[in-house]
Amino acid sequence: MLSRIIIIGFLAVIAWCLVSAFYFLIRDKGQGKRTLWRLTWRVALSMVLFVSLYIAFVFGWIKPGTPGPIGLKPPVEKTGGH
Repeated sequence: MLSRIIIIGFLAVIAWCLVSAFYFLIRDKGQGKRTLWRLTWRVALSMVLFVSLYIAFVFGWIKPGTPGPIGLKPPVEKTGGH
């Protein structure tokens, strides 16, 4: 449950950086550096989230194929037969 909260928090901050970069792009008319800084933060946070998810997967803290937040079941693998 904690991992979901952290992931959703990261995604919310990443989305906020993207929206604020768009706002500063329109407001500053491309003249300021605020847009660049917001987009830099967005890319950096995305990389941190990706690396964190990879590390959590490698150490077994999270597992693929578990039911998602809305309870979807993973697809069943077919064995045997051609």
